[in-house]
Amino acid sequence: MPASRAERLAAALLILGAFAVVLAVAPYRSFELDRFFLPKEVVLHATALLVALLVIPGRREWTWSRADLLLVAYLGVTVVSAAFATNGWLAIRALGITWSGLLLFWSARELGRAGLGTILTIGLSAGAVVGVLTALGQAYGLLDSELFSLTRAPGGTFGNRNFVAHLAAIALPALLAVSLAARSRFGYWLSVLATLLTVGLLVLTRSRAAWLATAVSGAVFLLLGFFPGGLWRDKVARRRLSGPLLAVAAGAVMALALPNALDWRSDTPYVDTLKGLANFQEGSGRGRLLQWRNSLSLVSADPVLGVGPGNWAVRYPAVVTPEDPSLDSEGMAANPWPSSDWMAVLSERGLFAFLLLTGAGGMLFLTGTRAWLTGPRGVPDLAPLVLASTIAATAVVGAFDAVLLLPVPALYVWSLAGVLLPVETFPRRRAAGWQSRVGLAALVLAVGAGLTWRSVQQVRAMELIAPWGRLSTRAEAAAMDPGSYRIQVMVAQSYRRRGRCKDALPFARQAAHLFPYAAEPKAILRACGPR
Repeated sequence: MPASRAERLAAALLILGAFAVVLAVAPYRSFELDRFFLPKEVVLHATALLVALLVIPGRREWTWSRADLLLVAYLGVTVVSAAFATNGWLAIRALGITWSGLLLFWSARELGRAGLGTILTIGLSAGAVVGVLTALGQAYGLLDSELFSLTRAPGGTFGNRNFVAHLAAIALPALLAVSLAARSRFGYWLSVLATLLTVGLLVLTRSRAAWLATAVSGAVFLLLGFFPGGLWRDKVARRRLSGPLLAVAAGAVMALALPNALDWRSDTPYVDTLKGLANFQEGSGRGRLLQWRNSLSLVSADPVLGVGPGNWAVRYPAVVTPEDPSLDSEGMAANPWPSSDWMAVLSERGLFAFLLLTGAGGMLFLTGTRAWLTGPRGVPDLAPLVLASTIAATAVVGAFDAVLLLPVPALYVWSLAGVLLPVETFPRRRAAGWQSRVGLAALVLAVGAGLTWRSVQQVRAMELIAPWGRLSTRAEAAAMDPGSYRIQVMVAQSYRRRGRCKDALPFARQAAHLFPYAAEPKAILRACGPR
């Protein structure tokens, strides 16, 4: 049955969202992380909302597998965990990314069943390449914009070289499949060029997590595809594989040989990164081990529900040890999440949520592997193989960095997983009555609109407080985003500098409530409190 007009429109919106989410960024440099994340969260929530509302009315049956049940349970545990979090604003924000990501997974799966899987895979791959191009432009000095971050180049519109490297590693299996299955010579060579650029960017970023993920996902794709899978018997695959493989080699060589605008401290930065892949005795490797060890203290304190989604940074200062470099000069966590999706889920949402998510990921990997080995195994049938490779890449980068906690990989990973999932793996089916469809659409509309509006307000608050203007305007920004620790502190500091301690106290108290272990709100409260 051909895709309906609503499903085609939903696919177009999902592709548009994939392009928009990598490009969305705000120019407010005093919010060096949030100016990248918050605009992208607006795109993630809006895309998930619109796509789901277009997909839901056309469903005539609900289909689900064990992986779906695990993901629903994971979402439910996350909701309960958020209800008990210290910082409810951060909990809602983290929960929102999980909600929109899973909504895209289920929506994209329905679009794949409607025959739109190929165009969506191509569109998502192209969106990832656009993000790669922004980082390459910064690396070679071709793009110079105030929208880019200068401290973690080449991050392009992601603000951090690791973030764009994660997406490149995750999208690479899909790019390889697009090359092998291209329907025209132009499409083939364009995808080969995209592969070359993506690999070049991966080398330039020096992201060890992305390098490891690329190696693992590439091994899954090639070994599973060509040896037990027998893809080598396909004449088209044998003929076309040389182009992407040469692109991988050429991309790496060109990245190492061509002069760039990056200012590395070492004379041999890429060799140093390669040597440090398994170095946990010093540097960032040792820091990760210390952070993971200390984070386990949070797990032991709250093993069932964790400290709450997004609340790792709120509670981590209580368990940090002196040798751990994770804290900044103000006694707060230097990053808003731990250096691992696995550790974040374990510490923030509890052991049960961790088992649910890893179980679902394992089932998706096994589903792709099984479908590939028992299916036709030709160039037109690469989706299950790409699914297994994508899940493998996500698991590796997620082991060493935050991935699914962030809006861009949340959109790409869950959308690709839904699109690539084989349609015949849903043993459980039930008719979708109009009451259930209306009820689900109403829930999606209420939650999605709330999350989108909340993210828009947060971006608007950054805009209001960015200029050094009237205190009333800055106070308005604080009221617009009461969950922003930085804005609350900025407003409290502004009042205190003007000798208006009475006006500074409410904002300092709010900041202290958001992050109880932070030093600056306590200093303001001591200075402005009763004497």
